[in-house]
Amino acid sequence: MSLWYEEEWSGGTRFSVKIKEHLHSEQTPFQRLDVYESWDYGRFFSLDGYIMITDKDEFVYHDMIVHPAMAVKPDIKKVLVIGGGDGGTVRELLRYTTIEKIDMVEIDERVVRVCQEYFPVTACGLTDSRVNLMFADGLVFVRGAQEASYDLIIVDSTDPIGPGEGLFTEDFYRNCFRVLSADGILVNQNESPYYDHNRRELERAYKKIKAVFPIALAYQAHIPTYASGHWLFGFASKQRHPVEDVDMENWKKLGLETKYYNSSLHYGAFALPTFVKEYLK
Repeated sequence: MSLWYEEEWSGGTRFSVKIKEHLHSEQTPFQRLDVYESWDYGRFFSLDGYIMITDKDEFVYHDMIVHPAMAVKPDIKKVLVIGGGDGGTVRELLRYTTIEKIDMVEIDERVVRVCQEYFPVTACGLTDSRVNLMFADGLVFVRGAQEASYDLIIVDSTDPIGPGEGLFTEDFYRNCFRVLSADGILVNQNESPYYDHNRRELERAYKKIKAVFPIALAYQAHIPTYASGHWLFGFASKQRHPVEDVDMENWKKLGLETKYYNSSLHYGAFALPTFVKEYLK
């Protein structure tokens, strides 16, 4: 009998993955965590029944949550990562020699420890000397952080339910604005525009960010194991526009080898379909 992992994307749509083995399962103080070995996607883990990363397509998410901002502001030195327990975001940030410090605030220590055991490819940078790993509530941390203390904030969180709910509030975005430097950037995962329940959260988050930051845009990526495969990220900044103020020639000189992101795709990612533009008006 075949063993299948099944995830509900909407009331009428489910996504299924044939798996070889259920490797790990536990209820952490915050959420249900499961690790699987699959035929098509390699290892993957889920939180409360939603896939977070897979071996096969994690590079898409981590390329797109890091490299666009780094191309727009190449002098970033101090970064705050909220969430990101699998370590992939930190891994990509560490490829930039300009970065001096990464504070990573993850609410659930068990996510980090399980990923260090089962996903060493993404978690490989978490012991780097530039990384300060803290297990705390990101909402509380930002509220108490010093003004203008970071050049980049990346909110690599779960969906706006459970432990990640507070990271989608206007109060949180205002505190992010306060602790960013004069031309600092905020990047966050921003849901799918395809299914109604995801779209509603996308619209709410975008509206709140737009009320705080003078520059606020969405950009997109194709992530096959996320609901609909069409996923959005948010880019917000005090001064820098992600298309008008980017110098892709400087980024290309770094010689970074990426599997998804590239200089042409940077511009295309911000060219949204008409129906998404309508939602974000």
